[in-house]
Amino acid sequence: MKKIFKYLWIVLFFGYSTSCDQNFDELNTNTVSATNIDAMFQINQAIISSSPSSFGILVYEVGAVQQVISPNSGVLTGANFNQDNRASTQSNWQQYYRNVIKNTKDALNRIQNDPSRTNLVQMARIIQAYAFMVLTDSYGSIPYFEAGAGYSNQVFFPKYDAQEAIYTDIIKELDEASAALSTTGRIETADVLFAGNVDKWKKFGYSLLLRAGMRLAKANPTLAQQTVAKAFAGGVITNNLDNAIIRHDANYANPAGNTLNATEAANFYLTEPFVNFLKNSNDPRLRSIAVRYVGATSGPEQTPAIQSYDPALQIGMPMGNDNAGAVQAAAELGLASFYDFSQVDRRRMMKLTSPSFVVTAAQSLLLLAEARQLGWITSGTVEGYFHDAIRAHMIQMAQYDPAMEIPLADIDTYIAANPIVDATALQQINEQYWIASFMNGPEAFANFRRSGFPVLDPNPYPGREVLFINRLTYPNSELSVNEENVNAAIAAQGPDNLDTRVWWHK
Repeated sequence: MKKIFKYLWIVLFFGYSTSCDQNFDELNTNTVSATNIDAMFQINQAIISSSPSSFGILVYEVGAVQQVISPNSGVLTGANFNQDNRASTQSNWQQYYRNVIKNTKDALNRIQNDPSRTNLVQMARIIQAYAFMVLTDSYGSIPYFEAGAGYSNQVFFPKYDAQEAIYTDIIKELDEASAALSTTGRIETADVLFAGNVDKWKKFGYSLLLRAGMRLAKANPTLAQQTVAKAFAGGVITNNLDNAIIRHDANYANPAGNTLNATEAANFYLTEPFVNFLKNSNDPRLRSIAVRYVGATSGPEQTPAIQSYDPALQIGMPMGNDNAGAVQAAAELGLASFYDFSQVDRRRMMKLTSPSFVVTAAQSLLLLAEARQLGWITSGTVEGYFHDAIRAHMIQMAQYDPAMEIPLADIDTYIAANPIVDATALQQINEQYWIASFMNGPEAFANFRRSGFPVLDPNPYPGREVLFINRLTYPNSELSVNEENVNAAIAAQGPDNLDTRVWWHK
């Protein structure tokens, strides 16, 4: 009997084992998870991640152009003291390589030969070119031709390319992609930037081409002029209805707005140079941009009950102060504390749902004004482009919040009081570009270095490392992981510090 049970168990065991092997592959295949993704979703992720509003710009770019600073150190050390803080200089690097380039490169690798997605291919090329422009403008030499090829080509340690070569290819990419967009191709209606509107994408691409051309005005005037002419002929953004805007909501908050409405709400202030520039010219934008919590002695006291938008009451924080210095500066000005200085209004302009402007009509019109002043284009007038740009930016204020709307009469008064003067035209144009790019840190920083305007005094902080910040330093991760290639770039470009200039910065 025992033997019978023994043999019976053996038979059952082998039978069970055999049944376990049946349909094994089917049982271990997930029939629910997606095995493919529409490339449009990747491009949308790249678009959303292209927002020029981040924590990093608050620490560096908007401070480098002396618009917004913090008197506090630690994680906020940066342009407030003109010191290197690689925890924040890496912000653009991580944002654009991880979230933009990775997606555009992969999407292009999958759809570049698909004739039904030709418009999406061009859209991806434009967004990618924009991201690379921000990266090379920030750091100089960067991985470009081999960037984003870790998955497709197993290039895990990409070589760095010189900025001159990068700009040559960016110009080619923007020119070709903008021209290749076609209304006869598939319209990518799921696109979060322009809902697939081909005409708007063309204007966006050509506006970036115009920007790239003007960036080279001193480094390569011949190529710059040729590029500007192509962009102008193609048609750029000259109307606010065509602005390239990253829209935010409760689920995807404005990054800088999120920072300014959370832990750092009481730590960032408008600078004295920026506030005084707007006050001295009776600029109506000051009422829209600035708020002062009159008499506040702490962050919790910065409440709507004591807020003021009155331009006459706005007081910017002087440059070059740490926490103790800001306390002293406030006392010397008769303020209750440094919490009494003016701030960018986080309840209107920089709220969680505020839009981020990538390229605007105001910016393109000002670049056209400069191009016309230089004789690089022959249509229109410098004065016409200049005043149209001012008007466009002032009207744009209402897109942040209806309460920021500037009355048309005030716009007309300002324009009448600020005629363009031939002898100072380039300075006037780029001072307005400084204002029109407020809170678009990468672009304000790039154009300030490129044009030399506005004329700003060096940061007077006693412990500063440089007079002016000329570039951002490479992330520590690159120095440790991609050491050979980053060191080759440093050897060719110059020391990896805040003082070294990028190629086009002459």
